[in-house]
Amino acid sequence: MGDDELARRSGKLRDDPESLRLRLLELIKNFGHELTHGDLRARVISLVPTFHALRDLGSSLIPKSSAASARDRIILYLVTYPRKVIKGDELMVVAGIGEWARRVRELRVEQGWSIVTGVTAEEMVKAGDLDLAMLGVDSLMVDDYVLLDEKQDRDAAFRWNSANTIRKKKLAVKDKLLEFLQVNVGRAVTGEELRYVADGSTEWARRVRELRTEEGWSIATRTTGRPDLPIGAYVLEDMNQTPPHDRKIPDDVRGKVLIRDHYTCRHCPWNHSMWNASDPRHLELHHVVHHAKGGQNSVDNLITLCTVCHHKVHKKEKLE
Repeated sequence: MGDDELARRSGKLRDDPESLRLRLLELIKNFGHELTHGDLRARVISLVPTFHALRDLGSSLIPKSSAASARDRIILYLVTYPRKVIKGDELMVVAGIGEWARRVRELRVEQGWSIVTGVTAEEMVKAGDLDLAMLGVDSLMVDDYVLLDEKQDRDAAFRWNSANTIRKKKLAVKDKLLEFLQVNVGRAVTGEELRYVADGSTEWARRVRELRTEEGWSIATRTTGRPDLPIGAYVLEDMNQTPPHDRKIPDDVRGKVLIRDHYTCRHCPWNHSMWNASDPRHLELHHVVHHAKGGQNSVDNLITLCTVCHHKVHKKEKLE
């Protein structure tokens, strides 16, 4: 082993991009000899140091003082460009290792970073739970990655353990999704987690939508009434199903009513910024003229109420 190789292995050259670039040029130049004189194996063997040098050059772009490991370099790169579509090849370069994809999964599963793949993001878009305009692109590819939120979720490891247990059950996809959401009631979960629970089913986002719109579970997203939620997050707000007539309110109508009412209860000043564990209410829509009496699911016939005020209104109407 030569002095240069020893220096590279010991880290003397690894943190200096310019030295690595010059070393790479030297190796490529030396490869020219094998290309004209060596046999196949000699050519392959002569390229091995070049591959190592190229990986070292990529990892050296982020100083070791800022990120000591491949996993640290990947998340630093993603945090630097949140909500930007990042190609897998970019992460491979800054990681400087062959198993970079596993490190991305560890960041998502073990450390709670909201990294989604292009596949998951596209499925969320089709279900209406993610707007590509937020990411500044028209479409996504399989090898795309996006960090949706710069904040690390420390509870993610627990959720992934429960997701793994539910995923293995002999249940329909929709039932698995509902059970996972119920286990995490009141806590935001990610699209990647839901996709995992669904055992890779491409229909998971549609099933979540059906749980909300057809079966009346109060599953909210940033685009369906919870602008305080991170992009791509879902939360089951409570364990109660809404009445059948309220389930038929279209999402676009629901959104217009909430925006008009500034995401605030019309009977009290409560909004989601006031949420806390001792008062876990959420916002619902109330028909001014009841659906049973011909009231329409229209913006003019709907108002925003918190669950506490909504219950009081219906209780008062029953007494009357």
